[in-house]
Amino acid sequence: MQLVSFFSGAGGLDLGFTRAGFNVIWANEYDRHVWETYEKNHPLSQLDRRSITDIPAEEVPDCDGMIGGPPCQSWSTAGKLRGIEDNRGQLFYDFIRILEAKQPKFFLAENVAGMLLPRNADALNSIKKLFKKAGEGYDLSFQQLNARDYLVPQDRKRVFFVGYRRDLGKRFTFPNPVEMKLSLRAAIGDLQDTALPAKEGNYTNGKACRVPNHEYFTGGFSSLYMSRNRVRSWDDVSFTIQAGARHAPLHPQAPKMETVDKDRKQFVPGKEGLYRRLSVREVARIQTFPDDFIFYYNNLAAAYKMIGNAVPVRLAQIIASKIKADFE
Repeated sequence: MQLVSFFSGAGGLDLGFTRAGFNVIWANEYDRHVWETYEKNHPLSQLDRRSITDIPAEEVPDCDGMIGGPPCQSWSTAGKLRGIEDNRGQLFYDFIRILEAKQPKFFLAENVAGMLLPRNADALNSIKKLFKKAGEGYDLSFQQLNARDYLVPQDRKRVFFVGYRRDLGKRFTFPNPVEMKLSLRAAIGDLQDTALPAKEGNYTNGKACRVPNHEYFTGGFSSLYMSRNRVRSWDDVSFTIQAGARHAPLHPQAPKMETVDKDRKQFVPGKEGLYRRLSVREVARIQTFPDDFIFYYNNLAAAYKMIGNAVPVRLAQIIASKIKADFE
């Protein structure tokens, strides 16, 4: 089945669907810092570099499915919570505009759990209604999932919209959680001693990395960062991988941070040398990107951003496999 992808980023969602047997023939991404990474890792997909707002629906290839994750900062609990009032929040409507024109058999859209906040209720209900009414109409399934329940080694709550065109008489049901959890030790244990600190200014070490992309962002930690423990143990799953390099979780080799007072933690005295941010390759592993998926960047901030914005590959593959089975 042939797919088109919007807000593709580095292509975690696309790779998951490809692994499930779909063919992503066309993708759209506006962020120039991601283009090289996407094109080199998805050589069979044509990349359109325009903003979705500038793309006429007739220029999008005919397809069996549409997938994408409209930018999430507008809805995020860590952002300004402007939601649909923000131009980025309104990009959902362009996704629906093209869905209505192309009428694929199915669509999938992913976004942050902040959409479920009470202040976003009216906008969320409006988006659901528009998905259901698009063209001939879609039977919509909507659910929040935590990636840790699907063999992804991190706590990551996201909402998913999946719609099947109404005339097909099918409705998507979300896959059941997997009982087993994948720990940080299983995901990144072999990488502990080979990471390099970034060069001055957080520029990449390039080919000096023995393991591709295995380098970590350096620099101070803000008072906000130091207000909470940022270390998870080896046998636990990671905190959510965010799009900001400075907010990357700390490596599990360090002991959990000590409490100084209510909103202030500190590194355990005498152990300060163990505290470093997870490397680009480590956060990629936690997002379940394979090691042969290479990220291209000059400054490490761009790498953490593209990885943190991605849908975990394994979660995407599990959902995609369920869709594939429904249509077979």
